[in-house]
Amino acid sequence: MTSAGKYTVGVDFGTLSGRALVVRVSDGSELGSAEHRYPHAVITDHLPGRPGTPLPPDYALQVPADYVEVLRTAVPAAVRNAGVDPADVIGLATDFTACTMIPTRHDGTPLCDLDRWSDRRHAYAKLWRHHAAQPQADRINRLAAQRGEPWLPRYGGLISSEWEFAKALEILDEDPELYAAVDRWVEAADWIVWQLCGTYVRNVCTAGYKAIRQDGRYPSREFLAALDPAFADVVADKIDQPIGRLGDRAGGLTAEAAAWTGLPEGIPVAVGNVDAHVTAAAADALDPGRLVAIMGTSTCHVVNGSVMQPVPGMCGVVDGGIVEGLWGYEAGQSGVGDIFAWFVEQCVPGRYEQEAAAAGRTLHEHLTALASTQEVGRHGLIALDWHSGNRSVLVDHHLSGVIVGQTLATTCVDQYRALLEATAFGTRVIVETLQRHGVPIVELVVAGGLVKNSLLMQIYADVTGLPLSCVESAQAPALGAA
Repeated sequence: MTSAGKYTVGVDFGTLSGRALVVRVSDGSELGSAEHRYPHAVITDHLPGRPGTPLPPDYALQVPADYVEVLRTAVPAAVRNAGVDPADVIGLATDFTACTMIPTRHDGTPLCDLDRWSDRRHAYAKLWRHHAAQPQADRINRLAAQRGEPWLPRYGGLISSEWEFAKALEILDEDPELYAAVDRWVEAADWIVWQLCGTYVRNVCTAGYKAIRQDGRYPSREFLAALDPAFADVVADKIDQPIGRLGDRAGGLTAEAAAWTGLPEGIPVAVGNVDAHVTAAAADALDPGRLVAIMGTSTCHVVNGSVMQPVPGMCGVVDGGIVEGLWGYEAGQSGVGDIFAWFVEQCVPGRYEQEAAAAGRTLHEHLTALASTQEVGRHGLIALDWHSGNRSVLVDHHLSGVIVGQTLATTCVDQYRALLEATAFGTRVIVETLQRHGVPIVELVVAGGLVKNSLLMQIYADVTGLPLSCVESAQAPALGAA
């Protein structure tokens, strides 16, 4: 079989929507795409249909059935938009936000789909930005430091509340009955592949970065028992599963999934991957030293290195975590596009909206145009981009954002530019921390929706002092997956 006239489909599951992309195998051309927004979006206030039961602070939940709807709608639409014969599609691959976790039964059924558990908040998918497990993360970090756990330095000395063990321990602490009903504690990146091919395979990327799997082992049973005796067997009972290498075949598309997607039954389904890490392939930035920043609601930074170096405050370093044969480093900023969106929604006087509409611009475009006329430093403000906490290098999601230096003459344009600059300096801290600990960084490669903001890109280039290039594809994760 030749690659001429053959296609693959990449599906990118983001925070608010899923996007499918059809790619020609012979040359990587993007032929058609489609997007499906999750009906339940991000659940932060109350469970679906239960407005009288508010959720605690720092919650971010999702409904896994929304992910399946992406397969039913976006994939067939992308194939139609591409104008190709579905019979010529020879493979399907996915990527996902991480660490997004789903509690399921043995067969992969999410607990929230069962009437017995649908009114319990811990039965739902915990999105990557669910930060309510910070107390559990703090316990894990204290105990790991006290015991001198050898894996801790590979995660910068601190593990995150976003990761698998903190979120699982949160369930045990707050709802032990539901915890006992969890047969499989599954990364969404692996769950969606399970739905597609009927085989549950853990991908090496999330197992390493989010489940603390190093040198073929998870944290020891003794360590987990010291956290809570009821937590001792969480790996054996709920987490451990065969590991699949990135890019390998997880299984063949089932008849049911073929009916969802309109694709041929039996075509290969790839092992799952993470939206940020798979983008390095789309950016053709797999060489050591080329730092890829995937900028959206948050930013994830990934870079390959030829040797393993413990780096304080990093999300982790994993052998083969991005590409086999190199050490993959990950860092991140918890809020970037989210901060800009919050500011535009909450802090801009109405007259700016009127001006933007008259000029045929979005409010973001209008504020950017006004901010671009300012000389550097003219606004006199210093801002910290900690509105959703700090992922790297402080690893504390209880921190908050701040703007210092405001006067009665400060405008929303000043504040907007200060926030753009704050996120750039957040990236600079990550770059300098990597460099200081022996991980060379020679280029910044940016992907994601924010690359369209030329002022933001110039600020990042100026602040980091690095050559900056942008990934042209608007669907870089889906392209990397495909």
